Parts: sequence; C-alpha cells; structure tokens
Amino acid sequence: MADRNNVPADIKIVVLLVSLTCAFILLPPLSDTAIRTILGLPMVLFLPGYALIAALFPKKDDLDGIERVALSFGLSIAVVPLIGLGLNYTPWGIRLLPILVSLSFFTIAMCVVAVYRRRVLPEGEEFSVPFNATYLSLREELSRKPDNRLDRVLSVILVLSIIASMVTLAYVVVTPKEGEKFTEFYILGMDGMADGYPVNFTLGQSGNVIVGVVNHEYEVTNYSMGLLLENGSSSVGHERLFMSLGHNETWEEELSFTPESVGDDMKLQFLLYKDGNMTVPYRDLHLWIDVMES
Repeated sequence: MADRNNVPADIKIVVLLVSLTCAFILLPPLSDTAIRTILGLPMVLFLPGYALIAALFPKKDDLDGIERVALSFGLSIAVVPLIGLGLNYTPWGIRLLPILVSLSFFTIAMCVVAVYRRRVLPEGEEFSVPFNATYLSLREELSRKPDNRLDRVLSVILVLSIIASMVTLAYVVVTPKEGEKFTEFYILGMDGMADGYPVNFTLGQSGNVIVGVVNHEYEVTNYSMGLLLENGSSSVGHERLFMSLGHNETWEEELSFTPESVGDDMKLQFLLYKDGNMTVPYRDLHLWIDVMES
C-alpha cells in the first residue's frame, strides 16, 4: 500500500513538467532549443486542465481514465483563454512571462488542492494513476513470445509504427512553418491605447502619437515612414523615420508632427514604405483632424 503522506505520482509529474517548462522558457541556453516547444504544448493544452480535474474529482470512482484525459484537454482550452483575458486587464498584459507565471501558479495551486483533497479521503478511495501496474503489464506483454511468426511480425510493425508516429509528431511540432507574410502598422495615443489621438489643432500646434511597426515578413526588411495631409494638397511638418527590422522584430516610437495649413476634416495619412519603394505605400493609416487659425 502506498504511503498516503507521499505526493501522488501523477501530481509529481505535473509539477515536474511545469518546472521544466519554466526552465526551458526562461533560461537563455535552454530557450533556444526545440524542447521549449515540446514542453510548451502540454503546458497550455493539458496540464492546467488535468490539475483542475484532479482538484475537482479526487476520488477514483468520480471519473474513469478516458474521461479525465478528455476533460483535461477541454478544460485547458477553456482555462487558458480566461487567464489571458484576466491578464489583459492588468498592467502586465498578455505577454510571455505573465502568461507563464499565471499558468504555472494556477496549475501548481490546483495540484496542492488535489493532494489535500485526496489525503482527507478514506484510504483506498483516492484517485491514483497505476503507473507501476501498467509498466508491469506492458513488460509482460512485450516479453511474452508470440504464438507464431505472423504475430511476431505484426508486433514489430506496430512498435515501428508507434515510433514513426512519435518522430513525425515531434518533427511537425518543432519545425518552423512559414505562414503568411505581412507587416503590422499601427498608431496609438500617448497613453498607449487605440484612442486619445490628437485631432484638434491651432495652426502651429504640434501633436504626438505612438507609431508601431512589426515585421512578419520572414526576412530582414527596411521600412520608411512619412506623413501626408489632404493627399498632398497641404503639408505637415515631421521627421521622416527609417528602420530596419528582422523577422518578428517590433519598432515603436513617439512621433511628433505639426499641421501647416488650416482646414476642417482633413485627412492626415501615415504612410509606410517598404524596401525603398517610395512610389506606392506598403501600408497606410489616417486620422481626420481640424486645424484652426491661432
């Protein structure tokens, strides 16, 4: 009989996987390896749900094994977006480190609850994963000689198929896939939100916005940016910006501009050019502004 004071084996494995995932994401020598991706998938798709199921259903008769596995995937898919939604309303936002910390804290907290709830149950009623019995059964099956050559061949084919499937899955997971090529181009108010833009001016008054560019072109790309007021019929004073970004690199800076003509509902265009092509803008944004006499 297992010692009830020991941490259950399945909970130990969950905590170990969470710890390894944190290590392979946070530590620079490890974060560059493909193991980071392999560990990250169960961290997002399985472990939070499994820990929650373990906390909610501590008895072995509450759910069978298949139900626990299926619900673990389902609840993980439900819990992770909810955690992300909560982070969106915090100062930390939806970024890698806050998400990692939140998922790790949630998963380990549920594991602690699961261990406590199992210990207060009558002995023999708590859920446990029969790792030892499964291992002995599997070893017995593998060590037993097949009755004939056909069974032996089929057993070898089955083992090779399982190995091939695992290798293929690992290759698909760790091999980077080139998706759609595009560039993010955005402007924000000075509070870092998509509102609060300066739209009312007196002649000679300057306005400030935050301009951002994110390169998803899968190659180093050179960008330049200019401003245009009323399709070129009026001018706007500003400093032309140039940047060279690698794939997935982000550039974000404050831009100051000064409209140099008076008018109502004038279209102020933010034009982004790519790789020196100044004929046609690659991306464009605009604000409608009013400029009055001073």
